[in-house]
Amino acid sequence: MKTLKYIILLTAIFGCLTAFGQRPRSAILGDVQRKNTDTLVVDSAKQKDLIDIIQKILDKNISPDKRAKPGKASISVIPYVGYSLSTGLIADVSSVVGFYTAADHHQNLSVIANDVGFDSKIQKLFRTRSEIWSADNGYKFVSDLRFEVYPTDTYGLGTFTSLSTDNDISYDYIRVYETVLKKVTDDYYVGGGYNFDYHSDIKASGNANGTESDFMKYGETRRSTSSGINLTLLYDSRQNPINPLKGTYANLILRQNLTFLGSNDSWEQVQFDLRKYIRPSAQSNNVLAFWAIAAFTGGKAPYLDLPSTGSDMYNNSGRGYAIGRYRGKNELYFETEYRFGLTRNGLLGAVLFANGESFSGLQSRAFEGLAPAAGTGIRIKINKHSNSNICIDYGVGVGGSRGFFVNLGEVF
Repeated sequence: MKTLKYIILLTAIFGCLTAFGQRPRSAILGDVQRKNTDTLVVDSAKQKDLIDIIQKILDKNISPDKRAKPGKASISVIPYVGYSLSTGLIADVSSVVGFYTAADHHQNLSVIANDVGFDSKIQKLFRTRSEIWSADNGYKFVSDLRFEVYPTDTYGLGTFTSLSTDNDISYDYIRVYETVLKKVTDDYYVGGGYNFDYHSDIKASGNANGTESDFMKYGETRRSTSSGINLTLLYDSRQNPINPLKGTYANLILRQNLTFLGSNDSWEQVQFDLRKYIRPSAQSNNVLAFWAIAAFTGGKAPYLDLPSTGSDMYNNSGRGYAIGRYRGKNELYFETEYRFGLTRNGLLGAVLFANGESFSGLQSRAFEGLAPAAGTGIRIKINKHSNSNICIDYGVGVGGSRGFFVNLGEVF
């Protein structure tokens, strides 16, 4: 019954917020003009990116008009060796491909993001995630595929956990998420899909301070399988998910895991993801962005499938904390960020951000306190046609948590 109440509440919020995010029909002359207007700001030949800089170094006589028009696909690739709070030292290759599925570019930008990495925590990662739009935005296809060998740290359930309850856990992980959405009316979509999570060879060392871990109390297992279907409602008025300049994104997912599909137990989850982007001035690409997540879990969900820091699709929530720092059956999250340019040619930019997250504990579904974080970062334009940036952020949380976070494309 509690889960049903959450579904009704979040559905009502979804309707109210998306209605608020709609554009008055009298303000535009149709989707084609709206999208072309936004594209002119993004695909400006006057902007500079890293590709322009590299080409100029290699050939000083190169024409500035050579990359004036975008190609069929805008590809951004970063091979790097670096450090982040979640991975430690890492060798990684990340790529983002942005493209339109029709020649007229009147639909939203489709995106495929890939990540292959190996780090000093002996994590081995392969992830490919995509959001692909059909012609005229009639359908949206969302995919999240992963294979990971993942030693990591967990600290128990709830927001009041401390570093003294650090419990090293390692596991192999396979994820297959596939969702298809059909357009109902302008910017509104409904659809469904399949979700599969499989954790195997799970090993836990126990709490650093010698106390019994929440993982043990919750029900330690050597492997876990979650297999189920989802119903998804979507409102999305953004045109470029890599770096939105304006618009609203509201996504409500109802997931039901079923034993006859292979799940260890029947359990359900309701997740609501809301993002809003505002350009204070039409004369610049500065953006004020807001992000909120609410997730509620019912039934006996596996410990490693519970909502946690960085458990969103692109593992970006909770800058200031390592992925998995906080975990619980229920989650509330909010973040705001201001993005602004540093150079007139668009090559360099910066951000200021702040966020807060709260999770329920082991014995109760009630939310426990708030874990805040804040920070700043720089942006380096790697591809002006897809508006893709290299994002290097430094975040500071509570309890001595602080570190760098690297991303290809905006965090949200």
